[in-house]
Amino acid sequence: MNIAHYFTFFRIFVSPIFLLVYIAHEQLGISSTLLPYVLIFLLGMSEFSDAFDGYIARKTNQVTDLGKILDPMADSIYRISVFLTFTLDPIRVPMILIFVFIYRDSVISTLRTICALRGYTLAARISGKIKAVIQAIAAFSILGLMIPHSLGMITTETLHLASTWIVGIAAAYAFLSGAEYLYANRDHISKLLKSHD
Repeated sequence: MNIAHYFTFFRIFVSPIFLLVYIAHEQLGISSTLLPYVLIFLLGMSEFSDAFDGYIARKTNQVTDLGKILDPMADSIYRISVFLTFTLDPIRVPMILIFVFIYRDSVISTLRTICALRGYTLAARISGKIKAVIQAIAAFSILGLMIPHSLGMITTETLHLASTWIVGIAAAYAFLSGAEYLYANRDHISKLLKSHD
């Protein structure tokens, strides 16, 4: 364990808190007007930890194979948790769009784990980093839309429709980045399949 790993585990820890605050904000004494700002803060802390765990690992020469596996896993857990939260009222993003994130990340994570067990680590691709940025922008945009919605400036239907389009764009890129990742690592996948012949 090193300090970069603690940043990684922080994202996993925040994931259920984000959901809890969203669905039980009234019981927690958080008004609907204040809720978007609290969620933006939690998301911002997660994105901050995502940006700095890799930086710290490289800066302190603590890049490890464990970190290469844990970091994308933590990203997947907390981002999927955020988007699953958005399937609830009042945002109501269609669940089928979230399945794109789940399936994409499940396939890539499984592939990475199997390859790691066989002695070679699949590094992150630039398309995956762009996917993370797009998902972060999508999440912040939806939370930003919650502010005028909480003030009665936009309708719930507008919030739902805009959020669906935003997540739809993020899901489309996630699918494409997953396909690009599999194609770029086709040689490793081929070796993996041959080892089971």
